[in-house]
Amino acid sequence: MELTGKTVWITGASSGIGAALAEAFGKAGAQIILSGRREAALADIARRLEGERFVLPFEATDYAALPGIVDRAWAWRGAIDILVNNAGISQRSIALDTDFDVYRQIMEVDFFAPLRLTQFVLPKMVARGQGHVIQIASVAGKIGVPMRTGYCAAKHALVGFSDALRAEVAQHGIGVTVVTPGFVQTNIAENALDGHGKRFGPKEDPVGHGISAAEAAAEILAGLRAGKPEIPVGRGLEMHALWLKRLAPRYVFSRVAKMAPKR
Repeated sequence: MELTGKTVWITGASSGIGAALAEAFGKAGAQIILSGRREAALADIARRLEGERFVLPFEATDYAALPGIVDRAWAWRGAIDILVNNAGISQRSIALDTDFDVYRQIMEVDFFAPLRLTQFVLPKMVARGQGHVIQIASVAGKIGVPMRTGYCAAKHALVGFSDALRAEVAQHGIGVTVVTPGFVQTNIAENALDGHGKRFGPKEDPVGHGISAAEAAAEILAGLRAGKPEIPVGRGLEMHALWLKRLAPRYVFSRVAKMAPKR
């Protein structure tokens, strides 16, 4: 896929993979729309970018505002070539200690929000006869792991929705790519929710031992250029579980069970 001159809309662009993708797409010659909740952080990222950029802050779950937000994004350059649904929140709590409202919040942010934004953008892409949707899922969208029951549920839902959507919209010239990152050095663990909806905070977490966000963005763009419908991103042991689960599911389940905290 040629990226020069493309208009790319990235949610969750104020930090982590979203910010790194904005820089990578910018260097590739794309025009970038940066979205997220924190306008000041988005503006900081925008100042670092090459090429044209547009800061468009919004709350991902403010569904009533989305039609107007989509119209503003589309009007900036007359179309959205690539939508990157990256905004999300993780979890660090076992099911026995997790409030129901926490599950609802995670599902809203990680599944319903990207689904709803896609619903508003997709008809415009179909009418135009071209476009691409990139869903930033997770290895946790393929494999269930302890302390992340809500996060895994939401990402599994996003993967399933995206795989089915890809089959439906191919006839309209629309592509759908699912990205499944493993451990990437971002603040996702610090901002994760505990069982009562509070911020998990800076604690030791496997994410901190992953690849950099810049490396993740480079792998995503390489996979996109290669036309891959699914792009695994990472180099840790967790990436081997993607194929091991197909070949030896019992082995994977037993290894994952050993990761569960002891009570």
